[in-house]
Amino acid sequence: MGIWAGALAATLALGSQAFTGAAKAIASDTTRSDSSSSRADPTLRLVADISKRTLIIKDSGKIVRRYEIAVGQSKYPTPRGEFLIRRIVWNPSWTPPPNSEWAKNETPKEPGHPANPMKLVKIFFREPAYYIHGTDQYESLGTAASHGCLRMDPYDAADVAKYLMDHGGQPRGESWFWRIIHMGREEKEVYLKRAIPFTITD
Repeated sequence: MGIWAGALAATLALGSQAFTGAAKAIASDTTRSDSSSSRADPTLRLVADISKRTLIIKDSGKIVRRYEIAVGQSKYPTPRGEFLIRRIVWNPSWTPPPNSEWAKNETPKEPGHPANPMKLVKIFFREPAYYIHGTDQYESLGTAASHGCLRMDPYDAADVAKYLMDHGGQPRGESWFWRIIHMGREEKEVYLKRAIPFTITD
């Protein structure tokens, strides 16, 4: 287990004790890339299979990672199609989606708050509403339980995000991930220099 994975395991073990104060301002890790400057990596692709409840990473045509996910409920379907991943947010805050009946009694949650449903990382594929994210609702994995996003075990979501950063032009050392995970109250955005294609199929 690498230093960043060990830090993640320790942080998740702390649970609500990791949240002790107000969130800091968002820190952007690089200049924002638009669709014209963020070229896609031709060798790497994520594929989510809605019926199988799986997410795979394919590198040069070979499956290098496979994960269990939760997908959208029938009344909140996960969008199908071809997307590009350009933005990753570590230690994300959460704002209830406006005009959503299911979220009408919810309030915004700061990074690291124990009631924040976004655990550790968000990986956007159709902004602003759809992304892959860590969850502590482990029992939902392998089912259709979300409101449209793709849920993952936080450790798995972090592994995907790190892989995308490594191959999307934003690699970081293990000490960087250690700091990010232990600064659980600071939201950190990373914009990939090379967008990663993402296919969602039935």
